[in-house]
Amino acid sequence: MTKNEIKALISLLDDSDYEIASHVEKQIIGLGEGVIPYLEEEWEETLNPDLQKKIEDLIHDLQFEGLSARFREWKEKGAKDLLEGMYLVNSYLYPDIEFENISRTIDQLYFDAWTHMKEEMHPYDQVKALNNVLFREKRFSANTKNFHSPANSMLHLVLETKRGNPLTLCVIYMTLAQRLGMPVFGVNLPNLFILTYKLDGVQFYINVYNKGLILSKADIDNYILQLNLNPIDIFYEPCSNLEIVKRALRNLAFSFEKMNDPEKATEVTKLLAIITDDEPIV
Repeated sequence: MTKNEIKALISLLDDSDYEIASHVEKQIIGLGEGVIPYLEEEWEETLNPDLQKKIEDLIHDLQFEGLSARFREWKEKGAKDLLEGMYLVNSYLYPDIEFENISRTIDQLYFDAWTHMKEEMHPYDQVKALNNVLFREKRFSANTKNFHSPANSMLHLVLETKRGNPLTLCVIYMTLAQRLGMPVFGVNLPNLFILTYKLDGVQFYINVYNKGLILSKADIDNYILQLNLNPIDIFYEPCSNLEIVKRALRNLAFSFEKMNDPEKATEVTKLLAIITDDEPIV
């Protein structure tokens, strides 16, 4: 469709005939995210609050459909890029944030950490060096005051404020560690996401939420025991990028539930279903 045809179609959104307006909405949805700039232009030009609300809802629906498709594509491609998966989570609330903004910040953190690394460092010393950069120099820390805020799941905000939940802090830490050549991976502990350093028979754990505190297997055993759970492999071994992003979405949905926003919680749960193998038929 030409620009004039799209604008003419959008102008019919406030038609008094419900069937015409409904048909127009379906046609606009069918055009995909490319129509959003035209909708935004119409929103700015109209003084009709009802039409503005209708346009806002349409834009949200278009963005959600586009995001759903990108989540599906990310999974189908093997969920190889964790940063991309976390960016998609970020895009639910902040669709206008560019991936390049996040990538540039990570690149700068990597350079700062790289300057502190020396050849043939002991694994513990590597961790301590990275801890020093992130928690002392850059002052990243746990967001204990607003633990359940959705902002803690938004990677770009965590990079800006340097406050986050265990998962987002671990994602930043793990991304930097792996770029530095460190065999550091996520571990899906109950109620606490941590990291493990695992290579050639050497394995220990890192509690990023507690400024990179190094833990032993015995510490994990005790933690599991305190929760009255049976020790199973997933509490000790690396998890996939897909599992990390699933957990990020569960965290976000729970945040919206705590904020009494069931609509957003439901939408995030739908995104979770897209990257879950037993996706329910809706």
